[in-house]
Amino acid sequence: MSKLKIAIQKSGRLYEESLQLLKDCGINVNNGKDQLKVSVENFPMEIMYLRNSDIPQYLEDGVVDIAIVGENLLVEKDKNITIVHQLGFSKCRVSLAVPKDVETDSLRYFQGKKIATSYPNTLKQFLDKNNISADIHVISGSVEIAPNIGLADGICDIVSSGSTLFKNGLRETLTILKSEAVLAKTSQLTPEKETVLEKLLFRIKAVLKAKNSKYILMNVPNDKINDISNVLPVLKSPTVIPLAEEGWSSIHSVIDEERFWDVIDELRENGAQDILIIPIDKMVI
Repeated sequence: MSKLKIAIQKSGRLYEESLQLLKDCGINVNNGKDQLKVSVENFPMEIMYLRNSDIPQYLEDGVVDIAIVGENLLVEKDKNITIVHQLGFSKCRVSLAVPKDVETDSLRYFQGKKIATSYPNTLKQFLDKNNISADIHVISGSVEIAPNIGLADGICDIVSSGSTLFKNGLRETLTILKSEAVLAKTSQLTPEKETVLEKLLFRIKAVLKAKNSKYILMNVPNDKINDISNVLPVLKSPTVIPLAEEGWSSIHSVIDEERFWDVIDELRENGAQDILIIPIDKMVI
């Protein structure tokens, strides 16, 4: 079977979480020191550790088959690359920011102004779409310092917590693009490698579904079983097990992390007691 070549950022925000995802998928990665190419023993895959900015070109050229990369980078590079699945980590945004003493949040502030950025294509598309004419200064790093040294009136950069902006006397005004890590593939993937990718994707979906779900057990009066069942956003139907105490049952189900506390409140209001929450390792649907 052909080995699937996957590119991973060799250092930076995505490195650790990308390797953790593969580990959670049961893929054993034995890294040698300073190795840039590693074979995997228990899955038909080779891992290539690349500079983040090079990954889109490697994908487009078919040098690698798939990659874990920031969606914002793919948008900026505008390559012939398909996003296979969003991975839910390394979430960030590409935003406009201005000096703290600028009082307006209006996009019109940037009309005729100078903007420093490492994302010129993403910024230009956004400005053109909104009929804003500005002078774009491309900077490869330390974009936040540009307004302080008189190089620009504002910046467009990647933002996670906003603390870096704050430390440099800037504040975020408008979000241009929301981003997270994605699994992307080349357009040159062979049918045999597509089959391997489907196996990997099956594992990734099982891992991500588990991370976003909780297993829940609770004791419920038998006359409240229907009410409780209607509250639970289950896959098919909840598991109901009679208890030794007459008139009571134990209900088992799965709930989404995003709605966790809302669902818990509704369950308690409908008579659920002794609620137990258990994390899920994998979830195969």
